[in-house]
Amino acid sequence: MRTDQLGAPTRDGRKSAAIDPRRPVPAHGRVGRARRQRRTRWMLVGLLSLLSVPFLFPTWWMATSSLKTTSEILRVPPTLWPSDPSLAPYRAVFDLQPFAIQYWNSLYIAALSTIGTILVASLAGYAFARIQFRGNNLLFVVVLAGLLVPSEVTIVPLFRAVNSLGLIDTHWPLIVIPIFGAPSVLGTFIMRQFFISLPLELEEAGRMDGLSRWGIFWRIAFPLARPAIAAVAIFTFMKSWNMYLEPIVYLSSRENFTLPQALTQYVDAYGGPIWNVQLAATTLTVIPVLVVFLIAQRQFIQGLAQTGLKG
Repeated sequence: MRTDQLGAPTRDGRKSAAIDPRRPVPAHGRVGRARRQRRTRWMLVGLLSLLSVPFLFPTWWMATSSLKTTSEILRVPPTLWPSDPSLAPYRAVFDLQPFAIQYWNSLYIAALSTIGTILVASLAGYAFARIQFRGNNLLFVVVLAGLLVPSEVTIVPLFRAVNSLGLIDTHWPLIVIPIFGAPSVLGTFIMRQFFISLPLELEEAGRMDGLSRWGIFWRIAFPLARPAIAAVAIFTFMKSWNMYLEPIVYLSSRENFTLPQALTQYVDAYGGPIWNVQLAATTLTVIPVLVVFLIAQRQFIQGLAQTGLKG
């Protein structure tokens, strides 16, 4: 019998050895294929390492320059490693500012904003995804339109409202406003996309077990939404951690400052920046963001893949 290239009979009755899965691959063929795969893998690692240099070099320069003197930072050509590393800039960070208090301020504000945003976004996203009511899609579009409004546009009316409530120079505006602002809108979108993908059979099984709508959300949907929650948590934490305009508007006491605001206060008697101290303080501010990302990176990537959101 003859076969063609796909394993079917050919005129001379022979089959192609390269495409016949039943024919064993020679030992030298397996060795050659393994070498090609190893070479390709190393080439890919080398290419990715080269492409990561523009992203990693600023962080490297920031961390190493925090151990230099100001004159060495400004030296031309620049040095990649400090000639005489010193921790004096890190000591000056705490001597010149109440840095520990400011660090705690940013930390707990970001944590409370993240927790509140997750709760609000989860409830809103579940409602838009699972509860059918008139004007559902229209209302969701109106909510998404909130992302198109820059925070600079609403800062003045928000300041007047906060001032009328007597909350100026407190942390309440930095906690409450983001929970119901743009971070919560983005979180609602992510959570809605995730809840839409959940099978309806899960809810039907919950109803058969006697669960109410709240019980289905809290005991079934919310625990399954860990990837989307991780994505919302990282986005919200980073947004709150890097918030700069709002603290300048609402806060005036140095003890109430957050970190982005405090970093601008490391200046000399003439108002010039103290570069090594500023870089030391900036290096310390990066640590919580890296910790949060390392803890939630797997869930974060999975959440982005399931919601179809790309950064």
